Amino acid sequence: MKKLFISILSLSLLMACGGSKEYRTITPTVPVIPNAPAASTYWQQHVDYTMDIDMDVNAYQYKGKQTLVYTNNSPDVLNKVFYHLYFNAFQPGSEMDVRSRTIADPDGRVKDRISKLKPDEIGYIKVNSLKQNGTNLTYETVGTVLEVNLEKPIQPGESVTFDMVYNAQVPVQIRRSGRNNKEGVALSMSQWYPKLAEYDYEGWHTDPYIGREFHGVWGNFDVTLHIDKNYVVGGTGYLQNPNEIGYGYETSTVNRPDGEKLTWHFVAPNVHDFTWAADPDYIHDTMQVPNGPLLHFLYKKTMAKDKLDNWKNLQKRAVQLMQFYSSNIGQYPYKQYSIIQGGDGGMEYAMCTLILGEGTFDGLFGVTAHEMAHTWFQFLLATNELTNYWMDEGFTEYFGELAGSSIFNTPFEEPTQRIYDVYYAYVKSGTEQPQTTHADRFNYNRSSSISAYYKGYIFLNQLAYIIGEENQKETIKQYFKDWSFKHPTRTDFIRVAEKVSGLELDWYLNDWTRTTNTIDYAVKVINGENITLERIGLMPMPIDLTVTYTDGTTEDFYIPLQMMRGEKPTSATIAPDWAWAYPVYTLKANKTVKSVQIDPKKMMADINRENNKK
Repeated sequence: MKKLFISILSLSLLMACGGSKEYRTITPTVPVIPNAPAASTYWQQHVDYTMDIDMDVNAYQYKGKQTLVYTNNSPDVLNKVFYHLYFNAFQPGSEMDVRSRTIADPDGRVKDRISKLKPDEIGYIKVNSLKQNGTNLTYETVGTVLEVNLEKPIQPGESVTFDMVYNAQVPVQIRRSGRNNKEGVALSMSQWYPKLAEYDYEGWHTDPYIGREFHGVWGNFDVTLHIDKNYVVGGTGYLQNPNEIGYGYETSTVNRPDGEKLTWHFVAPNVHDFTWAADPDYIHDTMQVPNGPLLHFLYKKTMAKDKLDNWKNLQKRAVQLMQFYSSNIGQYPYKQYSIIQGGDGGMEYAMCTLILGEGTFDGLFGVTAHEMAHTWFQFLLATNELTNYWMDEGFTEYFGELAGSSIFNTPFEEPTQRIYDVYYAYVKSGTEQPQTTHADRFNYNRSSSISAYYKGYIFLNQLAYIIGEENQKETIKQYFKDWSFKHPTRTDFIRVAEKVSGLELDWYLNDWTRTTNTIDYAVKVINGENITLERIGLMPMPIDLTVTYTDGTTEDFYIPLQMMRGEKPTSATIAPDWAWAYPVYTLKANKTVKSVQIDPKKMMADINRENNKK
């Protein structure tokens, strides 16, 4: 998820936030898959939001006007549209509330807290009127979804204008969004506006907000916010009126009359969400990334000195993170990114992240590394987080650890081993569900998290084992080139890997993500020069094998998986293929064998490594 902006301004900030010119620097077009055949049918919808928001910081309520120009790039006639009203989840009796009180292992931050909210503490979005091209529409609020009956169907290629008036209340912060959280941040405003649901080749995505992630339509946002003058604001996009806000405003000690408001005007080109946060005690720092964006840091000046020092020390590390990701995935395309104390864990958003501000420096860096990596995996490579959540969380976790290892010169194998160990325990627990399970449909929150973060991480690390590390690195970069600013799926990713490597990989995608099949290969017998291996688990894999001979020398062998239809780049001796249906395989070595080790680098997620050597 992505990059954000803030309040106040040095001259460099002033130039970065220039004006409408900045808004047009990334003009979105209907995307076409690079190098795809002329008959490619990829398409995606487009939105242009214009919002005017009047915020009452004392009542925690706001009035909104929203004009939305919606372009139907699909081949389908649309007879209805749907909006997400996410704040409605924070009401007693909501699906989020009931699910939290009935799941076996509720999120400790939620539990039964929603059920105890008072009327002035709940969240809501109430739509007062909605028009299509000037004609009033009928609609119904159903939980966190607004069901809209159109005045006229929207034809393929047609753009229509929806005008909406609504009022809303910010909930006490339970999860991600809200007010006055445990770190005292006044307003963390994510998923706060009526958000048009995505329509793609699968149809409408109208999932209720139960607890998991999001899916949004690519487009442009023009947001005007009227808020108390004492508040410092950070938000997605580029500030358009820095002179009106005033240079050095966030550091001013001038007392301002309550109730007076400033107007903040942001524009955000080619994003699929808009987030902002505000607090009267925010400090605002900036740091320029060489040949990259200007980074913004907003955090509360009321924290203890050691916590403030952590935020100062974070800044040069955040520059290194931005450089690492741009070099190893793809160039960050916007001119700014903001790291904001939001007070509830960490969550990725367009051009920014909201994160916990207190805690240790290691914790602050780790959350920043993870959330910044989300800029690539979910906000530029915009997978549907409800069905392909492991592609954003797992890939992000992988690159967060990889970046940290690079920056601090620590072994990448250490966090990787810990993640593999969690997966092994998950398999033994008997609670594993396939990664293709909808994010809200797991029996346990823990299962959802392990599937997303840990199995997703292993998927990417293990891919390097299967196709070779250089091919894996090139796959990531090509994936970014082909699919940034689009909505890729798991199949789109694996097809990129196939094209880069020249290998068939559908078996890997199928077994790892669509089943709970496990990997278990064993050394069965050593007899002179002959080595007999056994496949015990159902999931196929190619095999890296190190053989130690009785004379003390060693030789590496590579046993290709027949259904891959090729071999990864390797300096090892290439043995004959192993077809999956054969549970036993015999390799004839070149000399008398003393011992054998399967997968000596431990990159394969073999659930029983004890039988990998003999």
